[in-house]
Amino acid sequence: MQQKIKEDNAKVFALLSHYLNHAPDLITQEEMDEIVQSGVSHEYAFAVLLAAAFGLDIVDNADDKQLFNHYFKSMLHKLEAEEYYKNAYYSQIKIPAIQIGTSELKYEQYKPFEGFVCNDIVRTEEGRQIPQIGFFDTAFRFPAILENNRIWMTITPNEIETMKEPVEQAFGNVLTYGLGLGYYAYMVSEKENVTSVTVVESNKHVIDLFRQYVLPQFKHGHKIHIVQADAFEYAEEQMGKGKYDFVFTDLWHDVSDGMDMYLQMKQYEKQCPGTVFTYWIEKSILCYL
Repeated sequence: MQQKIKEDNAKVFALLSHYLNHAPDLITQEEMDEIVQSGVSHEYAFAVLLAAAFGLDIVDNADDKQLFNHYFKSMLHKLEAEEYYKNAYYSQIKIPAIQIGTSELKYEQYKPFEGFVCNDIVRTEEGRQIPQIGFFDTAFRFPAILENNRIWMTITPNEIETMKEPVEQAFGNVLTYGLGLGYYAYMVSEKENVTSVTVVESNKHVIDLFRQYVLPQFKHGHKIHIVQADAFEYAEEQMGKGKYDFVFTDLWHDVSDGMDMYLQMKQYEKQCPGTVFTYWIEKSILCYL
């Protein structure tokens, strides 16, 4: 049974990886409307269309039907754009279209019914690992930093959802590795029980973009202290001297490039025995380790 579950996990991840990397916008408005008119939910319609695109026969093939029932029904989520636009960062911070060096600040967007990872992987009691895929029924704009014309840092529903716990847990003197567009720094700086936020970032262009165009919009910008340094060098040489209460690490793009960095950063926890450590998408990373 456990071997079959492992095989199912691997199959679903392989199918989704190909879809998200090569054709995340393959499902169209017209296809969705046709199925939804029959009275099913948007999530179910999306699941049926995605299964068909994957070549699964969920009617006559027992294995495919079982895979669909175990994964697809709890994997897909129709999100409401307005709920995310109400987010404090989205509603208060405006992003200009600016380029400094190889870094570019701008808005990108998801197309209607374009699929994307929207939260951490959910692990069931029996060991099934269920990715969480979201979609909107309208276009959705989100802030992004591009590096050499490639999207590198974003503030999407995935970042918002996966940072909720580390934002809620933060207190006292906070240290965060990775600046991005300053979402985490902004959210924790808004908290009364957070005294300071030290941000370690190695990319000077990203720091310059943030300092000039984003930080001035922070209501509690005086709490923010930016250090240009390599995260691992800072962790090894400086972190233990800072008397930080809470540390949040967000250095990776996704699970694939995050596992090694996660394991490396975990080694430095012993230098600060009284500090609380948290890591972006840790639940998803642990599914692979």
